[in-house]
Amino acid sequence: MSTEARPGLALPALTALVVGSMVGAGIFSLPQAFGRVTGGLGALIAWAIAGGGMLMLAFVFQSLSRRRPGLDAGVFAYAKAGFGDYPGFLSALGYWTVCCLGNVSYWILVCSTLGGVVPVLGDGGTAAAIAVSSAGVWLVHALILRGVRGAAVVNTIVTVAKIIPILVFLALAALAFDADLFAENFDGGPALEAAGLAAQVRGTMLVTVFVFVGIEGASVYSRYARRRRDVGRATLTGFLGVLALLVLVTTFSYGILPQEELGGLRNPSMAGVLRAVAGPWGAGFIGAGLIVSVLGAYLSWSLLAAEVLFSAARNGDMPRFLEAENARGVPAAALWMTNALIQGFLLVSYFAEEAFRLAVDMTSTMILLPYVLVAAYALKIAGEGSLADRACAVIAVVYTVGLVYAGGSAFLLLSLCIYAPGTLLYVLARRERRLRVFTRPEWLLFALIGLGAAVAAAALATGRIVL
Repeated sequence: MSTEARPGLALPALTALVVGSMVGAGIFSLPQAFGRVTGGLGALIAWAIAGGGMLMLAFVFQSLSRRRPGLDAGVFAYAKAGFGDYPGFLSALGYWTVCCLGNVSYWILVCSTLGGVVPVLGDGGTAAAIAVSSAGVWLVHALILRGVRGAAVVNTIVTVAKIIPILVFLALAALAFDADLFAENFDGGPALEAAGLAAQVRGTMLVTVFVFVGIEGASVYSRYARRRRDVGRATLTGFLGVLALLVLVTTFSYGILPQEELGGLRNPSMAGVLRAVAGPWGAGFIGAGLIVSVLGAYLSWSLLAAEVLFSAARNGDMPRFLEAENARGVPAAALWMTNALIQGFLLVSYFAEEAFRLAVDMTSTMILLPYVLVAAYALKIAGEGSLADRACAVIAVVYTVGLVYAGGSAFLLLSLCIYAPGTLLYVLARRERRLRVFTRPEWLLFALIGLGAAVAAAALATGRIVL
């Protein structure tokens, strides 16, 4: 059967996977996240940098899907093709962890939203909230086990449904937009002005990464695409649509409330902004929209997480048991392992001071290695492509490496606490197949990761890093 005629997901479904993966908790928390660290000018600069950088990354994914059509589960496959087995494994492990951490942030925000009505749920980190979130994890688990493509159809429907409250927010916020207030918020007020514009912009970088995670959704899920060329189209179309929503939500918010009030809003802060416009019903409307949005994104990320583990196992970089599929073609073992890790992160979140912000920052940090490796691979093979392909690869590398710096050392060290013990899966996979575990350069890389993890553990023990 030809690639063009094979059954699978069409362009709309692939685009919905991209949009559904990106539009989740992040967009509903943007007013507070930006208002806390920057004014209108810093926000516009931040979106210009993030939008431009991520657009280049979207072009990279589009180009690689065209030039390397045999590489499925893109994030992992590109890293392995470019830099070897262990870096490829680290990319798969990092991306899988991102999906799990992102899903934890979703449940925390859902319970925080419901906490406005059911006080026992608090800010999403109480014992009752953890219990509710845990029940939700395993309910969605049961849905996905019924069939991957069936779950993707549900995701397409949910993606359409969750865009509606965001569009309503934008329409009402546009009508209530106060240009004079936006001008007052433009520089961020005396406190933020003293910190400097560069510091304001840097303070938004992890947030912008978080809301763009999912841009690679169609690439990761590419083995189910009906037409291979649709993978790149879905990535670019989904990105541009979501970028427009993110910029408008942020910009309009600065014309509704003073910057100080935006920074102090309870999440989901979009609800607080709409309350100021339309009264209490506005907050309830956004809260309901957030729950639909987050559950849709949760479904997308669960699919992506299981797919990465399954593909890595199929390619020999994860233990063989993760290749197991059920009668409906679902990578069941990978799904069980994914939800077990999500459950573990939920339990840990109970002990965090600010569970939602920790989940957001760790999600953003963990995705950086996979993104850097994808961009670097595109640069490595840039000579095969056009001048535009080479330019996009160079800019994507500069942008992703810059994000590592902007994220700060604390979260980078914490990420090594996941990469170091997670390497055990790689060791098991290599021994199962009677392969040499590490090459000499890979031993050095593993030693550096282990050293960084030890430094992070010591910093946690002494209180220099606080969860």
